[in-house]
Amino acid sequence: MSNTQTQRSKVAGFQFKQFSIAQCNTAMKVSTDGIMLGAWADVTHKQRILDVGTGTGLLALMVKQRQPEAVITAIDIEADAIAQAAQNIVTSPWPDIKVDHVDAIHFSSNDRFDLIVSNPPYFEDALKAQDVKRNLARHTDSLQFFDLIQLWQRVGSSSCELAVILPAEQGKKFRSLALENGAHLSRLCEVRTTQRKAISRWLMQFSWDERKLDKQELVIHTGDDYSEDYQRLCKDFYLRF
Repeated sequence: MSNTQTQRSKVAGFQFKQFSIAQCNTAMKVSTDGIMLGAWADVTHKQRILDVGTGTGLLALMVKQRQPEAVITAIDIEADAIAQAAQNIVTSPWPDIKVDHVDAIHFSSNDRFDLIVSNPPYFEDALKAQDVKRNLARHTDSLQFFDLIQLWQRVGSSSCELAVILPAEQGKKFRSLALENGAHLSRLCEVRTTQRKAISRWLMQFSWDERKLDKQELVIHTGDDYSEDYQRLCKDFYLRF
């Protein structure tokens, strides 16, 4: 892909096999993190799914593609983000995805969810940018880890699971906090950019019941291309796979 095409993708949008993402009005663009989580999270038999901090609507659209019968709700605290998500959803094959402009801390629902997915903010003490919207998307001021766990407890069913992606160090903190609140880590995928790089991301799925941990490793790049494992994970979404 040329530099011009890459820049056009970043500004104008991102085309997937079954839907497209416009992202010019959102602080956080389509990322490898979001794509990995949307492709990796176990959505089997999940009938009601909540996407917390939806941004462009990417995760909501990915899980809907994988589980078309599920009722999906996408929420975000930032008004421009939720407007962009709504635009992406209404032009997709699944315009029935619900979008709600609401702070996750105050979100409530009469229906109980079977799965919550989130690519949450994780910067705690880092220097903030001038862009207020970007700060909301990236810094834990807008959504503390404990707030996400409380949301899971509040709106999830007794069998509801929580799937997140975080940098490895923040992932360790999140795991400890979840365990302190009675949750169990049921799936873990440690992600490396290349085989020689240190683990950079943790894909995690938690449950309230204790299970044998399903632990995996994923290397994103081999040489100058995506690895076979990454292509296998994301083949239903990338146009080139």
